[in-house]
Formats: sequence, structure tokens, C-alpha cells
Amino acid sequence: MKFTKHILSVFTFLLLITSCKETVVEKEVILKPVKYQVVGTSNRQQIRTFSGNVRAGDEIELSFRANGIITVLNVKVGQQVKKGDVLARLDNVQANLAFEQAKSAVNAAQSAMNTAKSSLDRTKLLFEKGSNSLSDYEAAKNSYQSALDQFESAKRNRSIRSSEISYGIIRAPKSGIIASKSASLNENISSGKIVAILNAGKGINIVVGLPENSINKVKVGMETDLSFSAINNKNLKGRVIEVSPIVDASTSVYPVKMEIIDAVDAIKPGMTASVTFNFGEENTVKDNVLVIPVKSVGEDGNGNYVFLIESTDGKIGTVKKHPIKIGELTTSGFKIESGLSAGDKIATAGLQSLLDGQKVKLQ
Repeated sequence: MKFTKHILSVFTFLLLITSCKETVVEKEVILKPVKYQVVGTSNRQQIRTFSGNVRAGDEIELSFRANGIITVLNVKVGQQVKKGDVLARLDNVQANLAFEQAKSAVNAAQSAMNTAKSSLDRTKLLFEKGSNSLSDYEAAKNSYQSALDQFESAKRNRSIRSSEISYGIIRAPKSGIIASKSASLNENISSGKIVAILNAGKGINIVVGLPENSINKVKVGMETDLSFSAINNKNLKGRVIEVSPIVDASTSVYPVKMEIIDAVDAIKPGMTASVTFNFGEENTVKDNVLVIPVKSVGEDGNGNYVFLIESTDGKIGTVKKHPIKIGELTTSGFKIESGLSAGDKIATAGLQSLLDGQKVKLQ
């Protein structure tokens, strides 16, 4: 009997262990991201494409010249405005108070000036009759001149205070369209903060940021190829009109502005454009030798190698260690004597951490 109970206890324990067995969860494989480049000729390496944004030819940032609370905001994105329209207004409490005080000061100065003028006239008359001395007459003239100067100063101050009231009003400097709004009604805003951006004029430009290794290759007047995905990849020509000499602190690139040659109405501010520069088109000697970046070449006991990338969808691929023979080092990279063909994809970074046959995520 005791033996039977013991067998049942063991059997029950085994059932509990089996039922409580944790389900094995397969871990998701995280693929290593790898930057790559398509092998091309030295001339082809000079062709670079960057992403740019379409902007109005005359883009005006609207802001107040004074601090205060916004009491009027007649601004909506896409709104058509005419030159002189009142777009925003501050409460202007301080400016209005200062203006009223300036007006009172003008009235007081004018009254003092009139009193001094009457005193001068009376003293002059008595001086001419011999009742007052010359010193009394000179003192009266000095008092009048001082009062006159104070009156003129008060008028200038009133004019300044009147102008300060206008600092709390934003009027449209030109006719155009409101492109963006960055302030709200009843917001306490400081001077200089952008309230809205006005796109004025009919012209449109494209602004693109270039890295430091490309900016010195761009010149004013240089033509570019433009492509717009928003209008069925429409291809147009652009011409560089401005090259910034300083880097943009927020993006760490150099802004370059270009006009669109024969622009079409379908191109709107805010659209994205692909801008292609041909930095080698001025070269007189054409070189069809394959060139790859220096950082894509590795070296081991068997010589130089690259990691070829095999991919069918352009997103996920497999790297394969592949021997190559390099030649002369140029400004664009190593010339290839053998081992690669135009169009091959090769990894351009992190070669030391790659393994032959490893699956990667293309960047």
C-alpha cells in the first residue's frame, strides 16, 4: 500500500514538472547595419546626389521688435496676404504707457516754453524802456532757449515712443502666402522670435546641404540635375546661385542655394528634390578605371580584400570576403586592377567586425 502511494506521488510530480515547462522563446536576430557603395569608374565617383528642399525665392521671417502678449493673430498657413495687412498685434501696454507719458511731457515742455517766451517779451520791453538791466534781459533769453530745447527734446522722445508702438504690430512687408506659423494667440512672446514665415514673390529656389568634402567643388553658376518625386520624378535643370562660406551649426553642412531653370507650376515650396552634382564634368581627361574608397579595402596575410554584398531586395544582404588587386591611390580612392566589376556592391565601413557569409542590413 505504501509502495503504491509512493509510485503515485512520483508520477504526479513528473506530470507537474512537464506541465510547468517553460516555452522556449526564439530570440529575434538583429542584423548588423552596413554602409555600402556601388563600384564605379573614377568619373562616375564624381557624380553625387543630395536631398534638398524647395523654398520660395523671397522667404521672409516675421517677428515683433518688442515684448508682449499677442492679442491679434490674423495668420493661417496657406493664407494669401497683401502688402500692409496687419498680421499680428501685441497688447503694447508698456509702449502705450510710455507714449502717453511722452505726450504729457511735450505738453508740459510747451507750457514752460510759452511762459519763458512771455517772460522774455516782457523783459525785453522793460529793457528797451530802461527799467531792466542787460543782465536781466540776457537771463530771460537763456531761460527761453533752455525751455525751447526741452520742448524739442520732448517732441523727439514722443516720436520715438510712437515708433515703439509700431514695434508691437506686424504688417505684411510684401504680398504673398503664409508658409508657416509658430506662435499662438495670447502667447507671451519676446522680440525677435519668429511668428510666421511669408513666401513672397513668384520665384522658387532649392536649398541643399553639402558636407565639407564636397563644398569646395561647388561654384556659383554650376548646373545640376533635379528630380522631384512629388511630380512623378520630373527631371529639370538647376543653377547654383549661392554657396554659403560657413557651416550651418544645426546641421553641420554648408547650405547651397540654386534656382530652377524652366520651373513648372507643379513645384511648390516644401517639396523635396534630389539634386545631382557632376563634380568631374570639367575634367578634360576621362578615366574609366574602377575606383573604390580607401576605407572599403582590407588587408590580411593573403593580400587585399573587400566585402562584396549580395542582395536581392536592396535591404537585406550577405557579405562575402573577396580578394582584389589594387593599383594607384587617387584622390577618389584605390584604382582596381582585378577582382571587381562595375556595379558590384561593397561594404565601406566596419570591415573588422564583418564575417564571411554574415547577413547584414544595408544602409
